[in-house]
Order: sequence, then C-alpha cells, then structure tokens
Amino acid sequence: MQLFYTPDIDAASSTYYLNEEESKHCIRVLRLQTGDQVQLIDGRGNFYTAAITDAHPKRTQLQIISAEPDFNKRNHYLHIAVAPTKNIERLEWFLEKATEIGIDEISLIICQRSERKEAKVDRLNKIITSAIKQSIKAWHPVLNKPIAFDKFLSMPFEGQRFIAHCEPGDKFNLKEEVKLSGRYLVLIGPEGDFSPKEIEGAIKNDFKAITLGNSRLRTETAALEACFEINFLNRI
Repeated sequence: MQLFYTPDIDAASSTYYLNEEESKHCIRVLRLQTGDQVQLIDGRGNFYTAAITDAHPKRTQLQIISAEPDFNKRNHYLHIAVAPTKNIERLEWFLEKATEIGIDEISLIICQRSERKEAKVDRLNKIITSAIKQSIKAWHPVLNKPIAFDKFLSMPFEGQRFIAHCEPGDKFNLKEEVKLSGRYLVLIGPEGDFSPKEIEGAIKNDFKAITLGNSRLRTETAALEACFEINFLNRI
C-alpha cells in the first residue's frame, strides 16, 4: 500500500494533484506509473483510493476512485499535555509512538521545573505526519504550541481530567477511574516532576491524581504509558 498525506484534498472532488514533494516521491522514488492505485489520507478521518492518471514528477494527477469517511475512528478522545523534554529526541519518540498507538491532541506545557521552554512545532508535526502514514491512520493529531502550565489549567475541557505525578498522596489507577468511550486529558510533568503548587492547582481545577505504576518513569515513557493504558481500556 502506497499512502500519501493530502490535507488539502476536497472530499467532493474527483481529481487531486499531489504536491511537488509527494509527486517526486511517488514517481521518482516509488516509480509508480499511470494506472497504478494509491491511498490518500487527509488527517480529518477520510481514507481515499485513487488511480494515477498523469505520472508527472512535479504534479502527479490522481482520479479519486472511492472515499471512506471516519476511517478506523476510535471510540474515545485522548489529549495528553506533556512538558517538553530537555533532549528533544525523547519528545519526538513519544509523538511518533503515541500517534501510532492512537492520540487526538498533544499540548506542550511549560512547568516550573521544565528544562526546555520551547519546541519547533513544525518539525514535530512532520514526525506526527510520518507516523500516521506508517500506522495507516486517517486522523492527524493536533499539536498545540508550548503554553505556560498555569494558563493551560484555565483552558476549558469537557471530559475526565488526570494528573500523573510522583509526590506522595492518594492516587488512583486509570483502570479504576476511566469511563469508557469518553474524553480524557492527562497531564505529564517534566523530568523533575510537577511542583507541589502545580499539583495543588491541577487538583483545584478538577484533575484527579493518578499513578502509572511503581516504577519512576521518564517523562516520555510516562506519557506513552498513559496513552497506551487509555487506548487499551477502551479497546472493544
């Protein structure tokens, strides 16, 4: 299956042209020819089958054969807010693997103990795009720009809210709290964890404290663990 990401495709159109980068990959690298079929995803849930009608290396023309809306749509919505890691490659790893497993939205939160205060969203989005193509997903997760933790807490979210941290106190397991087929927001802190003040602020904003097990996890591992657990619990 040769899959291309086409976010600007019009679902009502019968013809589509690949951009120059995708056209070059299609014709020069994959060596596809007129008449060959390919698959397209638009990041909005639509999965297309198309045929090449003009194998041009800069502007490949496709004829849309079929379109399947809500392709492999999951029964829940997952938003993980995670502090960018000092080593950006660890954050990139999380984005790739979480996209492959299943995630809808990622927010980058800047916390009191954050060692990284910024991130190149355009580069990170390319990693997400590559991951949806790899895992054949028609939905492109939303990646939000870095935002201060306090400001993020004040943003609205309809659904269950969780904060994972290492401080002592009462905590729940996700399997005890998750209401199936719901909407979830999980906060994952930086390498030095959330500060007590940040934890207190989250709890005041209706976040429930959770544990992700007895091991002390790296930021990106904790975020992926939360992603996996919620997807696993919703598997039907």
